[in-house]
Amino acid sequence: MWAVIAHAAVLALLPPLLGGVVTRTKALFAGRRGPGVWQPYFDLVKLLRKGVALSATTTWVFVLAPVLAVVTAVMAGLLVPLGSFAPPVAFAGDFVLFAYLFALGRFFTAAAALDTGSPFEGMGAAREVGFAWLTEPALFFAFLALARLSGSLSLAGMLRATEGAWLQRTAPLVLTAAGVFIVLLAECSRMPVDDPTTHLELTMIHEVMVLDHSGPLLGLVEYGAAVKLFVLDALLLHVMAPTARVTGWPGLALFVLGLLAVAVGIGVVESTMARLRLLHVPTLLIAAVLSCGFAFLLLSR
Repeated sequence: MWAVIAHAAVLALLPPLLGGVVTRTKALFAGRRGPGVWQPYFDLVKLLRKGVALSATTTWVFVLAPVLAVVTAVMAGLLVPLGSFAPPVAFAGDFVLFAYLFALGRFFTAAAALDTGSPFEGMGAAREVGFAWLTEPALFFAFLALARLSGSLSLAGMLRATEGAWLQRTAPLVLTAAGVFIVLLAECSRMPVDDPTTHLELTMIHEVMVLDHSGPLLGLVEYGAAVKLFVLDALLLHVMAPTARVTGWPGLALFVLGLLAVAVGIGVVESTMARLRLLHVPTLLIAAVLSCGFAFLLLSR
């Protein structure tokens, strides 16, 4: 019972901190002081206190999409174990639900962008959906590799199998971790795939889809994106640096430190790499597909 409560508490409270760590890391690399790591929490509170401005062209889809973005991300988070604790929800084949929960959130976000009637938001929705058909195969190849390694079809069982396999299966796990990291950068709209801080509509992907959201709706969009980053961060951490051998509450604390370390790594990547041209983004995503695919082939030998 306490493990489920701790899982829910960490899943609900920690995600904005990861974004603050990424921003703080980028500021330090740029030689600036930058905002504090708690700034995303203040921003969310400020947005929740504001009013909502709705266009006359929008329908219920526009209001529902931010809610579903949060709900689908939280539901996906309930499938991923934190530290040595088992996830609250686990069953055979749950990795399919994990992948398509994100797909459902993406569908409604794109539908809300189209609902505004804005050509810029429609352009962003087309780009988002166009790149998703490459991130999903990479994610499924990663799951197939982990399933082959573990012999389990449950996401928790797949991720637990990496704990003692790094010495014997180094190459496949490195390839899987690299592919999952690229998927994380693409799904969370991070560099070099997208720039979450840009204000130029012609180069935006995810951010342009939420230009018309304001107040609490924009707060839900930001919080949903933070939860999504947290969940994929946890997935990546299980693959590349298993911490479940440290059991109990110390294991959970170590896992949280690992999540923050991955956030620092994302900040380093964003500070040292320029954004790719849109025509080159599919090449990076194809590299993720091939990386996870080769990992599956190596484990099938």
